[in-house]
Amino acid sequence: MQENKPLLVVGLGNPGTEYNNTRHNVGFMAVDAFVDNGVWKKEKNALTSVVDIDGRRVIFVKPQTYMNNSGVAVLALMTFYKIPLENLVVIHDDMDLAVGTLKEKVGGGSAGHNGIKSIDANVGRDYRRIRIGIGHPRDFNLPMDPADWVLGRFMPNQITEVNKVIKDIKLFK
Repeated sequence: MQENKPLLVVGLGNPGTEYNNTRHNVGFMAVDAFVDNGVWKKEKNALTSVVDIDGRRVIFVKPQTYMNNSGVAVLALMTFYKIPLENLVVIHDDMDLAVGTLKEKVGGGSAGHNGIKSIDANVGRDYRRIRIGIGHPRDFNLPMDPADWVLGRFMPNQITEVNKVIKDIKLFK
């Protein structure tokens, strides 16, 4: 991470109230928790909020391009703010992790996540990813299409677990 450059923290999700608190919007939920009651402004196909954390400038982002085109907004913001790839952090849902699980990695594949595919195609793959587990319908013996699962809302006990793990996210190592 380049210390003299801001950290660009992108929470993945879909814009619009109909997607609030859906599993696919857990990235939006995470950045909202960091920004709390801060000010969001619209720029470069995204909502952004600049916050100072421990003396470091952090630009929180919620792309407004819908999940499949998240990379368009991320590239525009990285170019505008001159953010190097190692200062990009993307927070997103992961169906292969149990609800409330938190995992991190740098680079790797998309595991079929369309938001990650879009970012990879637009800026490259070697950025930090914070994955929040949303579970898979098979974990609950539900005969449901995974696309319907990610667009569904968390059950009350699940939202409690997810909110707990969001509080455990460390932006700086």
